[in-house]
Amino acid sequence: MRAEQPTGRSRLKSVLTVSSGNFLEMYDFMVFGYYAKAIGKAFFPTTDPAASLLLAFMTFGAGFLMRPVGAIVLGSYIDRHGRRKGLLLTLALMGLGTLTIAAMPTYATLGIAAPLLVLAGRLVQGLSAGVEVGGASVYLSEVATEGNRGFYVAWQSASQQLAVIFAALVGLLLNSWLPAGAMDAWGWRIPFLVGSLLLPFLLIMRRALAETHAFEQRTSRPSPAALLQSMVSHLRLVLLGMAMAVTTTVFFYMLTAYTPTYGTSVLGLTPAQSMLVTLVVGLTNFVLLPTMGALSDRIGRQPQLLVCAVLAILIGYPALQWMVAAPSLGRLIAVDVVLAVIYAGYNGALVVHLTEIMPAHLRTTGFALAYSLATAIFGGFTPALATFLIDATGDKAAPGIWLMCAGLISLLAVLLSRSDSRRAALAASTL
Repeated sequence: MRAEQPTGRSRLKSVLTVSSGNFLEMYDFMVFGYYAKAIGKAFFPTTDPAASLLLAFMTFGAGFLMRPVGAIVLGSYIDRHGRRKGLLLTLALMGLGTLTIAAMPTYATLGIAAPLLVLAGRLVQGLSAGVEVGGASVYLSEVATEGNRGFYVAWQSASQQLAVIFAALVGLLLNSWLPAGAMDAWGWRIPFLVGSLLLPFLLIMRRALAETHAFEQRTSRPSPAALLQSMVSHLRLVLLGMAMAVTTTVFFYMLTAYTPTYGTSVLGLTPAQSMLVTLVVGLTNFVLLPTMGALSDRIGRQPQLLVCAVLAILIGYPALQWMVAAPSLGRLIAVDVVLAVIYAGYNGALVVHLTEIMPAHLRTTGFALAYSLATAIFGGFTPALATFLIDATGDKAAPGIWLMCAGLISLLAVLLSRSDSRRAALAASTL
């Protein structure tokens, strides 16, 4: 569908449509982390429960290794053929990967083929997710009204929080309805099946998307080879973008994918309590992300990024130390809400900033590659690394060290990218 100059109603419809698809992408991707303990038992049975959980989290992290591949392959497709076509393709791929995991027989039935096929499903999910955030963010940045780009783009991240909320609600309902032991035996499959059932409806919604006016106005559509060459010439910018994205990816996966397991396996809370914390975090971020995106429209991206990165360094480990000193539902909620404020403040400025500093001809590819590299190298393995740090040190607050390191990496990257930020401010009006 060709683009026309968007009206207020069409912009709102585009935001809702793009965000709804992004919601399903993140929901499907995250439920694996929520039910890692049960998945570990089903597909990676060992005599050591900790080893089984670690194998499940490593499989969760393996999906992130495909994200840079998806960023390059699918990102170049979107930059050449259009935002709309790419968003349809990524959604279909995510559904295929999710259905594979939902329907897979256990290790006891298929043997070694079962975990290998589950891994394959995760890799397909990773290929899709590698460009979904970038594709959705770029689309929203190109339909945004002048002076409100941060607010518009933040709805991409806010839709991810709706996925967190929805997954937590599904978990709470299943834990209250199903008899003891049923979740570990087969109940964990239900959230995957729910995601698969939503896919056809969301594909229909995305088919109605119009191409962005900004993309249609471009006269140059570089070939994949030309895009790759341009990417190499802008490698410094991509690497800085990756480093800036470390804080947002590490905090996101710590707060969402790891919190349910951390609450039950480390702090001794019930599954329902851990899911309740995840629900609170999701609601908090859903409100805060558009607010923080709008704030970045007023005060600028870089000041907001600097303040939030410093807060991550100062608060990460001490907050977790306070929580584990006397573990309780109240303390876990309090700490996660504080971390959520830091995450929302940083993400609200970062995502739109990445769309602005990337050259127009490789806006999706550059964004997606930077974000995917941060997720693959740092964020996606956060649950596995947190599990390893606790096991290696015996310190239940050890994941906080990783939060502080993430803040330091991003702080240095933001400081080093000042010249790019100045150019971004000049180029933003041409989006």
